[in-house]
Order: sequence, then C-alpha cells, then structure tokens
Amino acid sequence: MEQFNEYHLDPKEFTFLNMLQEQWQAIRDEFIAFKQNASPAEMQLALDVMGPKSQTIKTKGKSKYSAFGVLFQGMFIEQYIQAHRIKYPQYELQDVSEKVFELKEQYFPTLTEAIVATNSAYDGILRNVYFGTFLPGLDVKLHVNYNPHMNRGYLGLIVPEGDIAMKICHDKLYWHEGKFMVLDHSYPHCPHNYTDDERTVLVVDFFKTDQPKSEVIQFERELVKQRMEENPYSLGVFGKNDKATPEDFIKYGLSHQLEWDRALGSA
Repeated sequence: MEQFNEYHLDPKEFTFLNMLQEQWQAIRDEFIAFKQNASPAEMQLALDVMGPKSQTIKTKGKSKYSAFGVLFQGMFIEQYIQAHRIKYPQYELQDVSEKVFELKEQYFPTLTEAIVATNSAYDGILRNVYFGTFLPGLDVKLHVNYNPHMNRGYLGLIVPEGDIAMKICHDKLYWHEGKFMVLDHSYPHCPHNYTDDERTVLVVDFFKTDQPKSEVIQFERELVKQRMEENPYSLGVFGKNDKATPEDFIKYGLSHQLEWDRALGSA
C-alpha cells in the first residue's frame, strides 16, 4: 500500500481528477496520434507556443524535457495568448492564437471536453494542463515549483519499465499508466529517466482545496503577473523563484545534486 504524506498526496482525495483519469486511454491516443500525424510545422508550433519555458530549471547533459498543452492559468492556450498579448517573432505573419486553437480542436477534443466538464462542475479548479515528456537519460536538477496555491497531478500515459522516477524530499516515487501521482511540488524534487524510452504524463495543476478560493485566485494573479514580466514564454508556470536552496540539498540528503548544480553555474 502506498504511503502518503504532506508532499505525496492521495489522489482519491481529489475526486475532480476522475474525469481525466477515466479518459486516460483516449487522451493518450490523442497524444500519440498528434505525434504521428502532425506535420513538422504543427509539431514545431506546439513546442514553440503551447509549452511553458523555464529559464531556471536545468537538466544534466543533453537530454531534454519537452512540454506542450492546452490550458494555462485556467484559460485555454489561444485565450491565454490573447489575454497576455504574447508575441512570437518567428510567427509574426501568422495569427498564432488561431493556429493553436485549430490544433487543439483537431487533435485534442477528448482532453478539451474533459477539462471543460471538470472546470464547469468544480468552479475552475484546473489551472494548467499539458503533456510532459522525459527523453531517455533525462536528469533534472533539484528545484522547487513555487506555487503554494496549487498541487500538481501527473497522469501516467506512456511509462516505460525501469528507473524512471521522481525523487522528492526523502522519497523516490514511480509513475504508472492510467493513474495519478499527486504532489505538493513546492517541496524540493528532481525527476529522472534512466531508461532508453520516452516517458509522457499529463501534467495537471489545480488549486489547493484547503485554501479560500478568493485568496488562491489573487495569489495566482500576482504570481502570474510577475512571471510574465520575467519571461512571457513561461505561460505563468515557471519563474525565477523555482530554485532550491543549498539548505534544501542538505536537508533532504540530495547533496550529489548540489555538486553538478554548482558545476552548471546555477547554485
């Protein structure tokens, strides 16, 4: 039986995740179909525009993390681009918001419908929903995600066998296809993929249910404003305050991560 604590949370406590979990195979099939059928231009557009970019979280070596999705800060991607007037110089002659809207409608109808149904029934509780893929050999440096108003769920879609895990504080946790892992990701963590295959999950950020709704909305508004000023391509997901401190490395027994974090010049 899994053990839960203050940072590894029981998914059963968050019944609003059921709509997504019940559709996990259809959502996985939509992701696979997009990867197989999207044109090179469509795929590049998704990676350039529909994925949050971090200037803080770094990886060891050349292996990377790729992400793209449909919902950010409670708005669908095309709405978010318009609301924040994000400019993409490489697509200056195109209506980017219209392009990503078309991609979302064509390739991700099941995912979109599940989000709409969940947020309609639970007063906009879902904030970010995107696909996250770990390429083989990925090793992410220890970091925090400074989002004290939200928890993060990971719905396993494509999870190979082997050493692919999330180290968070004193635990090493594993993803499973068709199931949610829910974390308070304000605690220090460092995921890795030491297999020869890609791992893809659906990342789902949602408001903490034990905090007043008005307060979490106001906090999100202030945090997103700050992050968009720092880096508009973060889509409000990542910011400069996502660094772990040296004390975090020591406290949680992850000093080996501190060594190459310093080597990267980002400690």
